[in-house]
Amino acid sequence: MLLNKNISADYIKSLSLDQQRQLCAQIRRFLVHTVTETGGHLASNLGVVELTVALHTVFTTPQDKIIFDVGHQAYVHKLITGRAKRMNTLRCENGLSGFPRSDESEHDAFLGGHSGISISAALGIAEGMKLDGDDHSVVAVIGDGAFTGGEAYEGINNAGKTDCNLVVVLNENEMSISKNTGAFALYLAQIRSSQKYYRTKKSVESILEKTPVVGKSIGKAAQRTKKLLREALYNSNLFENLGFKYLGPIDGHDLEELTEALSVAKMMKRPCLVHVYTKKGKGYLPAENNSGEYHGIMPKNRPVSTEETFSETFGHELCRLAEKDERICAVTAAMKYGTGLQYFSKEFPERFFDVGIAEQHAVTFCAGLAAQNKLPVFAVYSSFLQRCYDQLIHDCAIEKRHIVLAVDRAGFVGEDGETHHGVFDVPMLTSVPEVTIYSPSDNNELKLCLDKALYDTDGIAAVRYPRGCRLYDGGGCDYADHRLFSSGKDKLIFTYGRITANALDLREYCDILQAVKIFPIEQEIINICMRYPEIFFFEESEKSSGISEKIVSMLLMNGYSGRIVITAAQGFMPQAEVSRQLEKTSLDTEGMRKIVTGE
Repeated sequence: MLLNKNISADYIKSLSLDQQRQLCAQIRRFLVHTVTETGGHLASNLGVVELTVALHTVFTTPQDKIIFDVGHQAYVHKLITGRAKRMNTLRCENGLSGFPRSDESEHDAFLGGHSGISISAALGIAEGMKLDGDDHSVVAVIGDGAFTGGEAYEGINNAGKTDCNLVVVLNENEMSISKNTGAFALYLAQIRSSQKYYRTKKSVESILEKTPVVGKSIGKAAQRTKKLLREALYNSNLFENLGFKYLGPIDGHDLEELTEALSVAKMMKRPCLVHVYTKKGKGYLPAENNSGEYHGIMPKNRPVSTEETFSETFGHELCRLAEKDERICAVTAAMKYGTGLQYFSKEFPERFFDVGIAEQHAVTFCAGLAAQNKLPVFAVYSSFLQRCYDQLIHDCAIEKRHIVLAVDRAGFVGEDGETHHGVFDVPMLTSVPEVTIYSPSDNNELKLCLDKALYDTDGIAAVRYPRGCRLYDGGGCDYADHRLFSSGKDKLIFTYGRITANALDLREYCDILQAVKIFPIEQEIINICMRYPEIFFFEESEKSSGISEKIVSMLLMNGYSGRIVITAAQGFMPQAEVSRQLEKTSLDTEGMRKIVTGE
């Protein structure tokens, strides 16, 4: 058994090629066993086993730096760099992160929770090392899905004009979370189909190796011939035009070929792109056959709910509305299945747009659709919406373009931790003029809010809802901007979203004021609050610049002199189950009760 709990990069370097191949098979079995227990990203990691082993054979961390983009493909890297004994804690509370983190290991050069950042970060690290006189290599491992986002192009455009020891490994697996779309995916497919260039290149090199070369002129002629051959057979190469030396495409599961190519790239001491192609889920048939389903899996002991999720409810309701209104269009950024838009894409393919991992483009694209009197709905995770601030202001708000943001994964998301929590969308969106925000507490309210956002709201309308299923059946069949559950108490709880269910369990202690349209803040909410000598605010969002702080400011301006307590998220919440995250912020029922009763 080559795989042991003390595995290290030095150990991998000591193995023969055949032993490394055996090790790769053992790593795959280990990953399947571990990730199906803890939950996490399985298919992507099964696809990069040989690539990661080759990287650690050629490069030496932490002296050489490896930046993974997106970091959910770094499980093998964690295993190799001394964390094998803790892999059973992956994504668990107080356990290993599902992403690279520099505060977890010196071998993790940069946090990698979001897509498209690796080349920019790697270039910055490489330039910093060069300024320090350090000539070690920096490697950015980026998937073809991430190359559908603009930051990757910004990074590679700037990197190509430097002389840094930078290696970009483009891992083409033809699949991000939803199947890759766009011109770049087609371009990569064309590169991969140009195998005749590489076969011819190897044949020419073999002949030249056997031919005595006399003088520089023949050498120069050979270089010119090579260039002409490349241009004739391969036409052109985007990466070489941008200043990179291009190596590939290479079978990402061929250890020998990978190690050779990476060694050459390391020797070049200049920007180099190594293009590898891999298969997501490699070596585990269920994941190979359905890499989308095995992109991220739940822990083995997590009960599977039969309830319809918020995302599924949104997807079905949007289809129902689109059946009646041909103006409705749906937009996603490579998250068709995660946001529930697979139903829309099937029923209305001509009105469905997957723009790839390009959220900024998605917002401006929606503004363009709105300019043509369409009703665009952009379904996006809260944490990924953060990329779109400028576009929301400049391209939508100024000219009052009516777009709808279906903000999925609002609030705490659980095991993905700090990089994925949706707690900053409210402070961000409320700073944009003329924005309206709805926060339904259950599936039925989500349907009502979506209708309001589409037809009774101008400008930017956001409907934010959490990951998972409804917690209770709240407000009935009719829409209301707010609901007051009163039993004549002198204490008031203000809240919104899914934690309304927790607050309603405390009606023996307090009256409950639930906001559904949370912004702009209605005067009636202020009027209600002014009647209570004690008000407790509970908010599953960042406290600073949140709805609670805004209401309190309005209350004070109206002369309120009662007691105010705000309980909300603050800063970055570590990974754990959502129930634990709510408990740690006192947003669960028991936490709320203790605050209200003063225990």
